[in-house]
Amino acid sequence: MKIITLIENKLSESKDLDIEHGLSIYMEVDDKKILFDTGQSGNFIENAKKMDVDLKKLDYVAISHGHFDHSGGLERLIKEINPDIKLYLGNGFFNKKYSLREDGDYSYLGNSFDERLLKEHNVKFKYVTEDITKLTENIMIFTNFKREDEFENTNPFMYLKQGDDYIKDEFLDEISLGIKTSKGLVLVVGCSHVGVLNIINTVEERTGLKIYALIGGTHLVKEDDERINTVIGYLKEKEIEIIGACHCTGKQGETMLSQQLDDSFVNNNTGDVLII
Repeated sequence: MKIITLIENKLSESKDLDIEHGLSIYMEVDDKKILFDTGQSGNFIENAKKMDVDLKKLDYVAISHGHFDHSGGLERLIKEINPDIKLYLGNGFFNKKYSLREDGDYSYLGNSFDERLLKEHNVKFKYVTEDITKLTENIMIFTNFKREDEFENTNPFMYLKQGDDYIKDEFLDEISLGIKTSKGLVLVVGCSHVGVLNIINTVEERTGLKIYALIGGTHLVKEDDERINTVIGYLKEKEIEIIGACHCTGKQGETMLSQQLDDSFVNNNTGDVLII
């Protein structure tokens, strides 16, 4: 199994690639080619070309949730490269997502397109509603995560707009990707807005599989050291062997993870390649 981070906030060493606040991860497993998230600008496409990743051969595309830094590149992918994809979105993906600013106003964080784009280009898409959706015997998508670790569900400034009202965004549209391997489950997450521990607990309970690797955003960027240490303690208990936390994990989160998780923490920046 090969995992390539096509774009995220930072650059891998010795790579001439674009970076941005966003996430896009490409995977090859069981002769299938999967794209998880598309960054915010579509610049992951140029990075893919430089890294000899042929996006015209994608079998599946999944978008973790309806924030622009994860979905923004999808329009370019469809219009310029490959409309013939099988696209998986969380239920509520097109809800209008906002953040509350310090001045009391709201900033739009959602998608730059709506369902009409998909229909106009005859994109085959499916809203994921079941707890586990199997793409193949070894590749699956998870949603409907349990919220047992309530301390994780902060997102205090994230809202949905319904009519003229703003309500707290519970991120019911969030999905994660799982790949079964001989070593255990590789779990790929976008931003973990529902809480990375909640995601891990839910996935292990529903699959009965041990998580071997955790790849993607853990949304520790706005958390204090106490909360970050709580997450680290839990990850140690789970004995997850590879942790490639990036994007919304934040500088402090990544620093603490790398210092405390010994050899399990791996750099997962734009251009990094992981073979499992």
